[in-house]
Amino acid sequence: MSSEKKVCARVENVKESGEISILELPELVLDSILMKLSPASLFTMAGVCKSLREMCRSDHVWERHMERKWGRVIGAAAHREWQAYLTMKNESLSKAKNKGFLGSLSTEFGAKPPMNSLPDGSIMSWYLFIEKGKFWFPAQVYNREQLSCYDAQICYDCHTDTFTARYPPYGTMEGGVQWERLRDPPVVISAHELHVSDCLNELRPGDHIEIQWRSNTEYLYGWWYAVVGHLESCNQTDNHCQCHDSDTIIVEFNQYSICQRTIIDRNNHFEEGNETEGFYGGVRKLNSKDEIAMWKQLWPSEALE
Repeated sequence: MSSEKKVCARVENVKESGEISILELPELVLDSILMKLSPASLFTMAGVCKSLREMCRSDHVWERHMERKWGRVIGAAAHREWQAYLTMKNESLSKAKNKGFLGSLSTEFGAKPPMNSLPDGSIMSWYLFIEKGKFWFPAQVYNREQLSCYDAQICYDCHTDTFTARYPPYGTMEGGVQWERLRDPPVVISAHELHVSDCLNELRPGDHIEIQWRSNTEYLYGWWYAVVGHLESCNQTDNHCQCHDSDTIIVEFNQYSICQRTIIDRNNHFEEGNETEGFYGGVRKLNSKDEIAMWKQLWPSEALE
């Protein structure tokens, strides 16, 4: 007997005994119950009957799970990647392939798959594709050894609860990337592009920033952590510091044993540098305490050379 027929039989038995079926609960009550279920339980419940299948697949039920598990690494760039993926794969995702895919998911969740394939574009479908490592998406990976952050395509491994990162342009791979080393790109631009700095006029000594850097003009930009320093002519006291009135901004990389510094023009800043020291690009001011704390958490135990 199919799952749906078994449930219908149970419902009839419950009615005869005078008890209430879960499907007879008020809509808001049933919705509240479903909102408390785990992804695995929702997946199981979706295989019970047609009515529960539709409820358990609804986007508003899965939005909370999507945000809770993937919110830190999923953003606008990843969403665009998913939409492009759906567009390209729409015709090739046949029922046979979907059935096989859901079968593997049911093994993971210990449940029978829903009776129909998942609807394209649903949040449930997106969640499960990420969970099973079927979807590569853009993120940025922190590099503790350099106190920097680089663009990558990442893919989740549910067995180790880590990610595999693939770095452009040559596809260099890194496995076992922990959650704390990942972030949703705060600026959605290509790593080839110079970020337009919109914070230069407000920067003052002590401000935390990220600045684009690449070793030569053929490479991609990464984001490097730095702070705004004082001019050499400044006595570095709050009451007399006039560094914010200068056209020159001092950028300091204090993570190095010998502090590295570079100078950028507050009013006319483009890519600056040379083949020896590398090239400096756009600047982001870090206003979020969480962003600053993340860089501090990655601070090397010994000063970099």
